[in-house]
Amino acid sequence: MCLILFAFKANRRYPLVVAANRDEAYARPTASASFWRDHPGLYAGRDLDMGGTWMGLTRQGRFAAITNFRDGYPNGRGAAPRSRGEIAGTFLTGDLDARAYLESVAARQKEYAGFSTLAGDLNALWYFSNYGKGLEFVAPGVHGLSNHLLDTPWPKVVDGCAELTALLEASADSAADASTLAEKLFDLLADRSVAPANQLPDTGIGIVREKQLGPKFIARDDRYGTRASTVIIVDKLGGVTYAERSFGGHGVFHGEVARRFSLTRQAAVTA
Repeated sequence: MCLILFAFKANRRYPLVVAANRDEAYARPTASASFWRDHPGLYAGRDLDMGGTWMGLTRQGRFAAITNFRDGYPNGRGAAPRSRGEIAGTFLTGDLDARAYLESVAARQKEYAGFSTLAGDLNALWYFSNYGKGLEFVAPGVHGLSNHLLDTPWPKVVDGCAELTALLEASADSAADASTLAEKLFDLLADRSVAPANQLPDTGIGIVREKQLGPKFIARDDRYGTRASTVIIVDKLGGVTYAERSFGGHGVFHGEVARRFSLTRQAAVTA
C-alpha cells in the first residue's frame, strides 16, 4: 500500500473505516480481494509472486496493512531477503495478538526493506516501522499512512485525513448507508491532483519523481501506479462492507469486487 487513510474508533456508527490505494508495478501478479482458499476466514487481496498481502480483514476482526517506506538516499535501506507482504499476511493468518506479533517482527526488522505496518483488531490497533522508534499504540481517531511514518504530514495524508474526517462527520447526521459512504471514499481515493512542489516531501528521489508520486492516485505511465483502491467499512454491529477497484496502466479502470459479510460475535467492539 502507498496510502492508507483510516478512522479507528472515531465514529459511533463505524468503528473502523479504511480508504487505501495500493501502488505497485502493473506487471506484478496479483489476485483481487476475496476469501482465501487456504484461510477461508481471511478476506484480502494477494500478491501471487510472494504469497503475502498488502491489506486484509478476517471474520474474527483481525486487520493488517503495510506500506513501503520510501528512502532514496544512498545510505537508505536497500533490498532485503524477506517479502514485506508476509508481515501483514502472517498476522492475518495467525493467532498471536498484535502487540506480541509486532514485537516478533521488530526482532527481525533488518530482514525487510523499509516498511510501516498496522496490525490489530477493532479494539486495539498497533503500528510499527523499521524506520521508526519502536512499537506504537494507535490512538482512536483519524490517521494517515503513506510511504513514511504514521501521520507524517505529506500533502496527500493531510488532505486525505481532512476529507475522511468531513465525510464521517457528514455521515453522523445522515441516514446514508455504508454503500453511499464507500462511493464517497472512492472519490477521495481517485484524486490525481499534485500539491505545489514546495509542499512535497524530499525522500531522495528528486522533485520530478516526487511530483509523479505526490497524488493520492498515481497514473503516471504503464509500468507503475495505483493498481487498487480499497474501502473497508465496519459498522458497530460487525457488518463489513469491503470493496476494491482495480486499475491498469495510466489509471485505466479494470473492474470492481465488493463483498458484505459479518464478523463473528467474538470480534465485537468494546467501548
